[in-house]
Amino acid sequence: MKKKLPIGISNLKKIITEGYVYVDKTRYVCELVNTGVYYFLSRPRRFGKSLFVDTLKEAFDGNKDLFQGLYIYDKWDWSVKYPVININFAEGVLKSREKLDKRIIDILRVNQKRLGIQCIEIDDVTSCFIELIDNAKEKYGQNVVILIDEYDKPILDNITEPEIAKEMREGLKNLYSVIKGQDANIKFVFLTGVSKFSKISIFSGLNNLRDITIDANYSSICGYTEDELTIAFEEHLKDKDFNQIRHWYNGYSWTGVERVYNPFSIINYLQTGVFRNYWFESGTPTFLIELLKQRRYYIPQIENIEAGESLIGSFDVDFIEPENLLFQSGYLTIISTRTIVGNIIYKLTYPNFEVKTSLLDYILKHYSVVFSDVVRRRIRLYEELERCNVDAIREIIQSHFASIPHHWYKKNDIEEYEGFYSSVFYSYFASLGLNVRPEDITNHGNIDMTVVMNHAVFIFEFKVIERENEASTGLQQIKDMNYAEKYKGFNLPIYLIVIDFDKRTRNVSSFQWERY
Repeated sequence: MKKKLPIGISNLKKIITEGYVYVDKTRYVCELVNTGVYYFLSRPRRFGKSLFVDTLKEAFDGNKDLFQGLYIYDKWDWSVKYPVININFAEGVLKSREKLDKRIIDILRVNQKRLGIQCIEIDDVTSCFIELIDNAKEKYGQNVVILIDEYDKPILDNITEPEIAKEMREGLKNLYSVIKGQDANIKFVFLTGVSKFSKISIFSGLNNLRDITIDANYSSICGYTEDELTIAFEEHLKDKDFNQIRHWYNGYSWTGVERVYNPFSIINYLQTGVFRNYWFESGTPTFLIELLKQRRYYIPQIENIEAGESLIGSFDVDFIEPENLLFQSGYLTIISTRTIVGNIIYKLTYPNFEVKTSLLDYILKHYSVVFSDVVRRRIRLYEELERCNVDAIREIIQSHFASIPHHWYKKNDIEEYEGFYSSVFYSYFASLGLNVRPEDITNHGNIDMTVVMNHAVFIFEFKVIERENEASTGLQQIKDMNYAEKYKGFNLPIYLIVIDFDKRTRNVSSFQWERY
């Protein structure tokens, strides 16, 4: 009988020996070992990376009994036990290069003790790591396995302080550079983390490191496919609304084809039976929000981004683009790919309902002062939309902008950021989980935003007024462009709404609407 699902379990021995549900990913262990030596994998936090590293460790340790009934059981040479050096930066927050070096030395000492090895060079990172590898091979008569989990955490913990982040980058580079010169002594290397820093900045010289992050062969190495979920968790899924489960937690993809469920969220949901934003609540994207504000990022475009390999690929402390960070940290996922003149173009969007509504709610709160006021406005907005009380929308939005202190504008020049107004407006609607269509394409042009509900369609146009007494022409423009024609076939009431924002008053200056 399978036990109740654990939350936060990341140790293979505990999962298997105590009878917890374990989705069999051991096929990937065989494939990786049989086809290469040096691997790198980037996945968002709480996505099963550490559990996969544990799986690798137990296999190389030769713990055959743990794998009975799994794919790898009769395909692995259990007679050979390899010396495994396991490095994990998950614990604690390091704030200086000195503390990082000390932590590395401590980790290497733990590995010495576990492997029964005594090293002479115990105070210098490079010398200690080299000696550990040499002595491990000599003692065990087998090449060494190196597993590095959360390889980038010391950098990411300091990403808002670039100088400290650079110190961490150099300290990690000093550690990882040892691997390059130890090729003759190495059986297998696997590094994993949230972000993908450029090889030049952190893996200098390790040119044979194979990045399997967006490799189609390993797209479901972490996370649960629908088949895996329905088979392994069958007894836990009884009487559950599977369409809602998909809506909330499915949708992550690193190929645009195969999709997986977020394991942390799905396990928590199956524990409680309550749909909540489990993954999002386990970590706050404060730095990401600050970056979006700093870059004056147009929030509605997150809904539909096209990016090349360089934009979703590696980044560095000195060069971070919002799209890159959104993708690597799990707030965006690949939904399709196409090739233009030999270049792969990725189409990105939110992976699922949990991420979309949670991120936009978080953004909205950081574009306001009192978080509780945002919640009240969102609830009222939904209720007024249900009633088709269009005039109330003006009151809600005016209330939000009126709550923003004057010094915010002085400090951030928000009045110069035209996309700020429509970004806030979009976030209110999209954070409710409504069917929001920014930059809605018609054969007459693009509608700024459309909201489609079961009982009505709302078409919005935004304009920023530059000069005092500037007359609004938006409503006539919507009618002239015949934007409503696209939705005539829905047989629903259509509301044409034009909102003008005044840069001087920093609020709604004109709100016109008409039922079509």
